[in-house]
Amino acid sequence: MNAGEVLRIVDAIHRDKNIEKNIVFEGIEAALVSAAKKYYGEEADVIVQIDRESGAISATCDGEPLDSEETVGRIGAQTAKQVMIQKIREAERDALFDEYSDLIGEMVSGVVQRYEGGAATVTLTNVEAILPRSEQIPGETHHVNERVRATVFEVRKSGSRIKVILSRARPHLVQRLFEQEIPEIIDSVIEIRAISREPGYRSKVAVSSSDQRVDCVGACVGVRGNRIKNIVDELGGERIDIVRWDDNLEVLIPNALQPAEVEQVILCRMLGRAIVLVREDQLSLAIGRRGQNVRLASKLSGWDIEIMTQDELAESIDRAVQGYSSIEGVTQELAERLVEEGFLSYDDLSIIEPDALMEMGGMTEEQVDVIVEQAEARAEEAEAAAAAARRQKREEDRIAAATAMEEEAEAARKEEEAKAETEATEESEPVSVESGSIEPAGEESDADIEEAAPVENASNDESPEPAKGPE
Repeated sequence: MNAGEVLRIVDAIHRDKNIEKNIVFEGIEAALVSAAKKYYGEEADVIVQIDRESGAISATCDGEPLDSEETVGRIGAQTAKQVMIQKIREAERDALFDEYSDLIGEMVSGVVQRYEGGAATVTLTNVEAILPRSEQIPGETHHVNERVRATVFEVRKSGSRIKVILSRARPHLVQRLFEQEIPEIIDSVIEIRAISREPGYRSKVAVSSSDQRVDCVGACVGVRGNRIKNIVDELGGERIDIVRWDDNLEVLIPNALQPAEVEQVILCRMLGRAIVLVREDQLSLAIGRRGQNVRLASKLSGWDIEIMTQDELAESIDRAVQGYSSIEGVTQELAERLVEEGFLSYDDLSIIEPDALMEMGGMTEEQVDVIVEQAEARAEEAEAAAAAARRQKREEDRIAAATAMEEEAEAARKEEEAKAETEATEESEPVSVESGSIEPAGEESDADIEEAAPVENASNDESPEPAKGPE
């Protein structure tokens, strides 16, 4: 291995594998050291250096200079080659790891190579990535040779390779699609301030505009909704709510809860909670199906949102004041102050900061500890009572369902018995049909015989004319 050959190898690896030349030089040096130690012993102090400019190799063993050509020839170039290949693979892995680590949260496009067990193997530019079932949009399936877009979720080293995990279920995908479809976002005229998402069902995107002449919501929707439609189609029909961002929470929270109409927002800053008052007819709309609307609004604003009507709030306040007043050491005035700050349950009081309660009530630390202990005990009792009520309701629902099934089975049994009885009666009593009437079959009467006798020369009149005698 002469100096020119070393430089050619380093340059070729640098161009083909996109690995820095210095890393390749270090790999070759490590390979030669490893190979020399196999010949001189593991305890030998072997040092190999390669000149980065000329490619010349210099080596020493225990301070004595070695002839690099002779050394490599004696110990076998094959061993050095294997070590060098391993080092280069590690360097290539590290380069890929750094490349894709910088792409975490960014959108990439690839082709599905395999789809097995719900997980898709996606071929990217220079690596195979995995799109697991847990990171796919619920309900979607992928096919071989299908092109998919996803964001890089995680990158980790696995032996001499890297493992790239993709995701289509994270909020980053929605943001990247917005950036791709809406030029104003790339131009920084419109900014995405927050995103909350439940993949496959609904997303809320809060946007703001730095130019008053540009309507941030209208620009994201596009003419006749063409921009947002492209994003919705990519997400498999997922519903997207575009919310106008406002630094004032009393404006942002009603925007986030749209299409529900909000009457008032009460901010409980000590708890990071917002009590939102709505009319009775808006309650279910504000909460959303299975609480989805209020849950996404909470994530978007970063505040815990509790939806109530005026009557429910008044009832909660009365109950909280009465409950707090019954705690030893809590005065009526302190109870009312706690309620004003949004503390409406024993759970809320059990997590209050001791310093805040000391300041509000003018109490000592010992008094505060006693109050908090009582609140925690009552919170546990309330939770136990609620759990018992839930169990009882489940049992009642189970009994009701079982009773309904028994009633249905009994009704079906009676219906089958009635049907069988009717069929048996019909089989045992044959019937004859004459002149539109149903009578039991039996011997024919004289009247029946006369009615059955043929009538000659009958006309269309109701009764035949008498026959004429001979003239």
